[in-house]
Amino acid sequence: MSASCSGGVPLGSVIVKGLILAGGAGTRLRPITHTSAKQLVPIANKPILFYGIEGLAAAGISEIGIVVGETGDDIRAAVGDGSSWGIKVTYILQEVPLGLAHCVLIAKEFLGNDDFVMYLGDNMLEEDLVALVDRYREDRCVGEIDCRILLKKVDNPSSFGVAEIGPGGRVIRLVEKPADPPSDLALVGVYLFNAEIHRAVRSIRPSARGELEITDAIQWLIDEGRTIDFNTLDGWWIDTGKKDPLLECNRTVLDTIDRQLDGEVDANSQVEGRVRLGQGSSIVNSTIRGPAVIGDGVVIEDSFIGPYTALGDGCTVRASEIDNSVVLADCTIDHAGRLTGSLIGRSTEIIHSTHRPRAVTLMLGDHSVVEIP
Repeated sequence: MSASCSGGVPLGSVIVKGLILAGGAGTRLRPITHTSAKQLVPIANKPILFYGIEGLAAAGISEIGIVVGETGDDIRAAVGDGSSWGIKVTYILQEVPLGLAHCVLIAKEFLGNDDFVMYLGDNMLEEDLVALVDRYREDRCVGEIDCRILLKKVDNPSSFGVAEIGPGGRVIRLVEKPADPPSDLALVGVYLFNAEIHRAVRSIRPSARGELEITDAIQWLIDEGRTIDFNTLDGWWIDTGKKDPLLECNRTVLDTIDRQLDGEVDANSQVEGRVRLGQGSSIVNSTIRGPAVIGDGVVIEDSFIGPYTALGDGCTVRASEIDNSVVLADCTIDHAGRLTGSLIGRSTEIIHSTHRPRAVTLMLGDHSVVEIP
């Protein structure tokens, strides 16, 4: 491939930056998000936000702006300067959540006139960002593209922003949660833009809910005769903003892990299938059934764990059963019966006072204490 595009755009300058949106209050995941950013809730013991950063870094994007809100301090502490991924991170404060297009507006100084990928920090998708970005780079060399969106066929398009595709395979209209959808193609939270998007976000007005909508900005580009095309996502896409989709995503990612046992398993225990056991962890008189991920410094005694369970670092589980659940770091679960379909915040204690087993479904914020009678 040549060093420059036919239109004179240097190949190396096409998509050099990423913009990850990590603001928002995460109201649908409360009480977990009362004390932590929703983008830092772990999937298979890795914060959701890290998957997006890794994907952009793998695609050769060396500068990433992260738009943060009230949980910005937590995100800064977790991500740092980006050197762990070989990238440079710039933080951009959005004091009030005024919409996705507003994020582009306030990120203008960081973005300059560079092409960029915008990625919603609480989304998880199977699509390889490397392939997506490379296709955009190649197509930008061949012809003029102002925006590429990622679409996914859905069963309930009325619940999403929906794209209408014209005869030439270009996007001709975007409709937000239409009563009569023009297609079954919903917008996924990944967008590729050139500098024309800055004119668009400056030109639109707030929607009825008081936000600058990215769909309105893209529609403005369409109305101005700019070229909008798309890729259709074949794999899975999950918005992790609610408990049940988050658990679904945890199951999906756990299905991809390999077996790795770095902790200790005593002779009275069984570890079945694809299980990752962290360093300094110990399994005593227990069964672990994969797929499951168990963090560092975890103690499991007289218990059954899995399948589809992620236990964070420093947890202690005694005489309990846990499946299809995400348990964050430093929790104590003692004689709690069976926990299923649960999301448990950091440093939570769940103690069964009478030791009678039962199935329980929970969603608990950090530092909770629950006694099950």
